[in-house]
Amino acid sequence: MTHTADDLAAPYTVLPVDGVAISTLASPLGAETVAASNAFAARLDEIQLDLGEGPIWQAVRDRHPVLRPELGATGPDEWPTALAALRAAGTGAVYAFPMHVGTLTVGTVGLYATLGSTLSTADAPGIEGLAGRTARLVLARGLQRAVDERPGEWSSGPWSRREVHQAAGMVAAQTGTTPDDALLLLRASAFASGQSVLQVSARVLEREIDFGDPSGTDAPGRNTP
Repeated sequence: MTHTADDLAAPYTVLPVDGVAISTLASPLGAETVAASNAFAARLDEIQLDLGEGPIWQAVRDRHPVLRPELGATGPDEWPTALAALRAAGTGAVYAFPMHVGTLTVGTVGLYATLGSTLSTADAPGIEGLAGRTARLVLARGLQRAVDERPGEWSSGPWSRREVHQAAGMVAAQTGTTPDDALLLLRASAFASGQSVLQVSARVLEREIDFGDPSGTDAPGRNTP
């Protein structure tokens, strides 16, 4: 995908950083950079994707922002290989915000600066909220792309069926999300498992799948590579 300052990255470019990169890091969307404000940010994202470690992976694993306003002060035990590579690439500060839709891991928003940044911990809650909105857009677009590339294998046709709406209500209650987000979670689970939305919905109604159980293995996005 071409790395451009598209509508996904644009809202973050007003922040006091030098680059923004948005990545998917888990099933069902895979690991890739989906948007970047410039080549600098795209390169820093690429380093972490190639190495399988770094602040973006930590943010997803911990489900919590990783804020490093002075990367030079970061200990080498956190992500030893990625830390050296990020520093060598000219990174002075990095902020990684996890993207989730309910319990489903989508990826991260990475904010990067060359010589440190005036971004503070007080800014984090607002950025987390923005990352949540970005997560919904990224997930919806990724699933639509999957439908376009795999016509006939699964579809959103079953949305009109009563069982799907009942299951979405249960998922919304399990995860504390909105009905729309619950439908996204059902759809993502169907794609990741190769089942239809109706099949996944039936398993939810039978209580075989609990999207609110962090130890569950059926809902997509539980584990990162």
